[in-house]
Amino acid sequence: MTSDFIPDQDESEELPLVERVVRISRVSKVVKGGRHLSFNAVVVVGDSDSHVGIGMGKADAVPDAVRKGAANARKNMMTVPLKDRTIPHEVVSKYGGAVVMLKPASPGTGVIAGGSVRAVVELAGVRDILTKARRSTNPVNVVKATFEGLKMLRDPEEELRRRASLAEAMRQRATQQAARTSAARQAE
Repeated sequence: MTSDFIPDQDESEELPLVERVVRISRVSKVVKGGRHLSFNAVVVVGDSDSHVGIGMGKADAVPDAVRKGAANARKNMMTVPLKDRTIPHEVVSKYGGAVVMLKPASPGTGVIAGGSVRAVVELAGVRDILTKARRSTNPVNVVKATFEGLKMLRDPEEELRRRASLAEAMRQRATQQAARTSAARQAE
């Protein structure tokens, strides 16, 4: 069960964000006077251009729960590294009992995903992807596992540059250490 909401322009900072409600659950607590009902909402927020966030809201009314979930999702925004409308590499992520596999797809494939995973990857701006949710299919855990998987993605070129600079720093440190050691031996 997913539905789209367009938030007010004054609420969103500079990005035109789209909210998608993944799940609304009615929960109850037994109190002295009977049952106290409240609602949980899992909301995904994104701009379909590599920015996405997830959030949960809980309130006595559905609109309030959705609003709180959307506000929470805006606080948890992240940038997804995309490579030609898909993800740069395959990743398998776990959250709770849910295991989600995200795999890059060739252009024209589309989004092959279930409802919970689809909400996250579409709002992240991914257009071609293959996914599989295994073990638990609880929408809350599947959404969080998908978000964790997107967090694990790295841009290959950026990662190579980072590792090259790290290797260069380690080489410099080793030559400095060797120079200090030889200077200490000569001093003796």
